[in-house]
Formats: sequence, C-alpha cells, structure tokens
Amino acid sequence: MSVTEYVIPLGENVRKRHYHKTSKGKVIGFVVQLEVLVDDQWKVVIRYDCAHGFAHIDRYYLDGRKVKKELHLKLSEALTLADEDIKENWKNYQKAFLEGK
Repeated sequence: MSVTEYVIPLGENVRKRHYHKTSKGKVIGFVVQLEVLVDDQWKVVIRYDCAHGFAHIDRYYLDGRKVKKELHLKLSEALTLADEDIKENWKNYQKAFLEGK
C-alpha cells in the first residue's frame, strides 16, 4: 500500500490539501480539499472524498452549511477531477465562500 499526502499553497491564505492511498496501483481512498484561512482558522471550502463508501463532493459555506453531491465516478476518476477542479477554480471557490455564496 502506498500513501501520498501534501499541502500546496495556492495564494495568500488559501491552500489545497491532497491525500490518496493506493493498493497495487489502484486508488482505494482519497481526500482533496480547498482550505481558506478565516480568523486564524483553516476552513474547508470544497472537499472531494470517498469517506462514505462512494466518491462525492462536499461544499461548505461560511455560515456552517454543507451540501453533499455524489459523483458517479471511479475513485481514480474522482481523484483526477478533484485535483483539476481545485487547480482551475480555487479563486472562484474562495471568493464565493468568503462572500457567503
């Protein structure tokens, strides 16, 4: 089994946290999330993971709400989507989160 884990700063007060686990080359678990620093605390904005036995995305709001959406993808496909989506859209996600949208 192999584990890959890292945190990448994307801008001031914003970062991507990436974790995935593989077994025999197959993704068996992952979490990729965008985090924003608010009042000296890192807050999750978007999280892709498979914690409930299926790939899904959780969108968090500044007021504490959370919306879950199932992704009908293989874990490896969801992991790729997560990395690409956050890489391309992190500024929009950060802005919407901070504006309460």
